[in-house]
Amino acid sequence: MGIGRPAETEGTAHPLLASIVIVNYNGWHHLQRCLPSLLQEEQQDCEIVLVDNASSDGSPAHVARAFPRVRLIRNVDNLGFAQGGNLGAAHAQGQYLAFLNPDTVVEAGWLQALIAALEADAQAGLATSKILLLSDPARINTCGNEMHYTGLTLCRGLGRERESFPTVEEVSAVSGAAFAVRRELFQALGGFDPDLFMYMEDTDLSWRARLAGRTCLCVPSSVVLHDYALRFGPDKTFYQERNRYLLLLKGLRWRTLLLLLPALLLAEVVTWGFVLLREPRRLGNKLRAYAWIVSHWSHIQRKRQQAQSSRRVRDRQLLARCTFRLDYGQAGRGPIARLASWLFDPLFGAWQRLALALMGW
Repeated sequence: MGIGRPAETEGTAHPLLASIVIVNYNGWHHLQRCLPSLLQEEQQDCEIVLVDNASSDGSPAHVARAFPRVRLIRNVDNLGFAQGGNLGAAHAQGQYLAFLNPDTVVEAGWLQALIAALEADAQAGLATSKILLLSDPARINTCGNEMHYTGLTLCRGLGRERESFPTVEEVSAVSGAAFAVRRELFQALGGFDPDLFMYMEDTDLSWRARLAGRTCLCVPSSVVLHDYALRFGPDKTFYQERNRYLLLLKGLRWRTLLLLLPALLLAEVVTWGFVLLREPRRLGNKLRAYAWIVSHWSHIQRKRQQAQSSRRVRDRQLLARCTFRLDYGQAGRGPIARLASWLFDPLFGAWQRLALALMGW
């Protein structure tokens, strides 16, 4: 689905079907591929809203000049993906919101397929694309995200052949690189949690949607290419770990967290091992994540109350949709990854089975 005209104003007789929201930070080199792929098909029922987070690479000026049909929102500060996405949604006029990374290229029909899947299933709240590697389109980047019951979240199907996952399936979380959501659901959930800044905001939104009784779908007929590589920025571990703790503290009952404590501690062993092996100079990021949770405890309690107020399902249902396996190969190949799988997965699996057997809530 492409772009034919700017958004209608609220209250007009013909509102837009969809708004495509892109949050950009110094991504002009990506946008030169992404935006033409969106604009190549002329349609009259959607718009592109691009939120620029104070880029220093000239992105706003370049977009305004080269792509005048794109609605451009310029921030004076970098608000992060979560708050930038909320700002884009607030300016959008579509009945559906589609969030897309700037480092993607879409194939024809990607958005129609997502919307059709949502319209065919009243319980479905979010729908994500089959996302392929831009560097190797015959291989999968992710078909939805796979959420571990300790909150750790990884790409589903990374490296598998494009033909894998051929049917629409329920997944535990969508990928923020390309997904669609009903506008009214996004608003009811309060949008992305702005505290997350970046990383895990897609999992957190999916988790809260599932808490409210909605499902997340992967739609293989919606195909998007993603310039993906496993990268480690200076603060990535801090954001990922801090946001994982936030997700769990907001979404699970206290008795569930207590029951899962051995598995949560085991997840800490896994993540500390990862940091020691891959980012030994940034051990402080894990400590910073702990410190943030402690120093913002009262704030977290308020956010927890908000999330729990939308609860429609039991914790048991949430955890049953999560996996106990971790794809350690996504963090590194070799004997250490194989040893970790052999050692940790049986322990995680045994504890999940025990927890589900004991949980009546």
